[in-house]
Amino acid sequence: MKLTLKIWRQKNNKAKGELKTYPIDGIEGDMSFLEMLDVLNEELINKGDEPVVFDHDCREGICGSCSLQINGEPHGPDRLVTTCQLHMRMFKDGDTITIEPFRANAFPVIKDLMVDRSSFERIQQAGGYVSVNTSGNTIDANAIPVNKQDADDSFNAATCIGCGACVAACKNASAMLFTAAKVSQFALLPQGKVEATERVLNMVAQMDKEGFGNCTNTGACEIECPKGISLENIARMNREYLSASLKG
Repeated sequence: MKLTLKIWRQKNNKAKGELKTYPIDGIEGDMSFLEMLDVLNEELINKGDEPVVFDHDCREGICGSCSLQINGEPHGPDRLVTTCQLHMRMFKDGDTITIEPFRANAFPVIKDLMVDRSSFERIQQAGGYVSVNTSGNTIDANAIPVNKQDADDSFNAATCIGCGACVAACKNASAMLFTAAKVSQFALLPQGKVEATERVLNMVAQMDKEGFGNCTNTGACEIECPKGISLENIARMNREYLSASLKG
């Protein structure tokens, strides 16, 4: 395939960025989107030009690093896949593809297509854990029976990889789906009940502190989420937050 790539280039967060056009040829349909960018960068390096900076790690849809806005959609036109799992067969010969970083004040650009998503880490650190001492102290597994639906919902929430697609898809750049997933995976299990009140209050407070917007109730976050995290988690977090506020 022959393609025309319009790629956002920006030296740093304070510099003014712009879309630059790059023609590329010889792209196979079985290539992943990141492999296509690798081909482009190899050409740029061979020409003595600076390669395009983009974030990646596992390339298996697990780490959540490959956060790219492709033709206006987080992770591109396919569904339930990350950018590294997006194949070039989703595009046609002669297509023009616009590639940008995820847009959110809480995700400042580091360079080109790479953004700083450490705001997600700070939300997690605010309460996304259980205080169980397992260091050198082997203990039996929790013997409290867990309803299967609750266990399934908890595991489904825990599949969130923190890629930020939900934020990029939201016109308010809301992190409600991410935060709700991290709250839900603990709220549904006995191990998470002890710190439930502090958890939801602290994580929501940190989310607001980071500058994320309010939920739009349009559901774009669930549609664009590569792991299909359900909006039900946002409703659960709202209930948890209300209950914690009344207790507090």
